[in-house]
Amino acid sequence: MTAQVFAPIAARPAPVKTEGLVAWIRINLFGDWVTGLMTVIVLGALLLVVPNLLSWALFRASWAPDFEACRVDGAGACWGVVAEKYRLILFGRYPFELQWRPLVATILLLGLLVASCMRAFWKPQLAILWIVVLAAFFTLMYGNVFGLEKVDTDRWGGLPLTIMLASLSMLMAFPIAMAVALGRRSAMPAIRTFCTIYVELIRGVPLISVLFMASFMFPLFMPVGFSIDVLVRVMVGITLFAAAYMAEVIRGGLQAIPKGQIEAAATLGLSYTQTQVKIVLPQALAMVVPSIMNNFIGLFKDTSLVTIVSLYELTGAMSLALNSDANWRPFKIEGYIFIALIYFAFCFSMSRYSLWVEKQVNKGKAR
Repeated sequence: MTAQVFAPIAARPAPVKTEGLVAWIRINLFGDWVTGLMTVIVLGALLLVVPNLLSWALFRASWAPDFEACRVDGAGACWGVVAEKYRLILFGRYPFELQWRPLVATILLLGLLVASCMRAFWKPQLAILWIVVLAAFFTLMYGNVFGLEKVDTDRWGGLPLTIMLASLSMLMAFPIAMAVALGRRSAMPAIRTFCTIYVELIRGVPLISVLFMASFMFPLFMPVGFSIDVLVRVMVGITLFAAAYMAEVIRGGLQAIPKGQIEAAATLGLSYTQTQVKIVLPQALAMVVPSIMNNFIGLFKDTSLVTIVSLYELTGAMSLALNSDANWRPFKIEGYIFIALIYFAFCFSMSRYSLWVEKQVNKGKAR
């Protein structure tokens, strides 16, 4: 019987780390030679551009609200235009001495939106909070009660108008979109045809034409002496436009639900409403969270189009602020950068919140 000699197994290499900053750089920036080459080229371009950009934006920039200092040879960015015109950019043509009202109204509305995104506030009382805050918002903005001076809607503008149009349009478009999406899958031909015509008609024209029709053409069909406020007409137009696009997104989620689940629900004796509310819609909406948020972000940016109907939201208020003053007119780029940062802050926040919601609804599928 031969003796057995112990032979140790050679050590295996340590597993490659797949988490952390170094691992992310290795996988995403230097995954192969093509990716690595493009990374080096982009880094080289940034090294050429970033120093000059920082010099223009920070080191040679003029921060004081003095347009003469911005015209000096070698001067960089003129951020003084923001310091000089920020109130007109943020609040539009709202009376200067009353601008504390849109400020308070905007803070209340933003606080409501933040609270609505937090799980701790997802209770029936949230609907009451929406009613109270919206009533306070319009009371502060319009006035004419409690001793507040009346300010017509055509003088509303800037950031309060942008946030109000976007948030209320999102709020009203969502239930309409769900109803239209369900209607397009209905077994009743009349309902299905009506929903299809609505979606295809709205999606077949740009938003700017919808706003034009709501503002200028719709009043022509009204009785003599009867008029609907232009802000209401514009809000309705944006809502119907957003609902049509969102309905198609939700319909895609509905079609992804296996038919067997609906048949199983019918076997258990569940009604159509119970099946949709308890089984189909929760799964369908969870699948299309990113697409719904894309629609919300697009809608927030599309509010800039209301300028064509003389409602000066954030972008329109910036143009109004600089076009009316020849001394600051040459520094529009700084003004556009300022409002671009505002748009980015809101859109990036919505994007990050979308990722959080997506993780929450997909926890049951995680392994």
